[in-house]
This record gives sequence, C-alpha cells and structure tokens, in this order.
Amino acid sequence: MDAEAVRLGVEALIGEYAERIDEDRLEEWPALFTDPCKYLVICRSNYEAGMRQGVMYAATRGMLEDRVFSIRRANLFEPHRYRHVIGPIRIKSAEGGVALVHSHFIAARIMHDGGTSLFATGRYLDRIDISTADYRFLERIVVLDSEKIDTLLAIPL
Repeated sequence: MDAEAVRLGVEALIGEYAERIDEDRLEEWPALFTDPCKYLVICRSNYEAGMRQGVMYAATRGMLEDRVFSIRRANLFEPHRYRHVIGPIRIKSAEGGVALVHSHFIAARIMHDGGTSLFATGRYLDRIDISTADYRFLERIVVLDSEKIDTLLAIPL
C-alpha cells in the first residue's frame, strides 16, 4: 500500500471527524465508524491502569447514533460547540488493511454566549480500516490528559 496515499486518507478521515463535530453535523458523525466499532473517552490514568470503562463508550454504530439522538432530543445541557486542533498525526503502522494512528488534540468549548475556554486536551489512539477507499474508524480511544472531566461532556470529542 502506498504510504503517501495512506497518510492522505488518514488525514482526510481525521479532519472530517473534527469538522463534523465542530460544525454540528453530528448526525453524519457515526458514518465515520465501521460497525461494530469502539469509541471510548477515558482519562489518562485509567487508560494507563488498563481500565476499560470511560466517561463515554460505544461498541456499535447504532450506539453512536443513539448518542446523537440523545444529544438532540433527550439530554439537557447548555448549548455549546467545540473547535478542535489536531496534530501531529503519526501513523505507527499500516498492515493488513488496518492503520494504527496516534494524534494529539486540543478542544476549545464555545458557549452559546460566546465565551470560549480550553475544554480538553489529550490524544487519539486509532485503529483505522484502510482496506477500502472510504477509510473508517474501527476504534477511536480518546485519552484525556486530565482526570477532571467536565460534567458537560455531552458532545463527542
């Protein structure tokens, strides 16, 4: 597999992921994952201790769609949005149709009144299906740098 083509495809997928969340296109977000998949948001100390529970978890695309449904119709939270800055993107390996990718992120939270604050920092640990032209996340583990997790974590990171 051409390394440059893999890099471009991985970068496009990761960029599209951030754009769908940041531009409030959440209904399109689950389509970036395979089915089944794994999506986990966990703090660094729990991840390093080998714990499997986090503050947000999904094992199927349907669970991701349920998350979006609950954001839109069931959860009550103060309106806000995110702006992601992601990089560097490091492809650790690309074998057998799967790429292992690590990247760092910063997410700012913009509240409905315009107030902006640093919301989260961390890294993405991804397993990406690169066996077809449309790359998809097999697994996205969001490892938060801080153990202090805001109760307003409603929107995926």
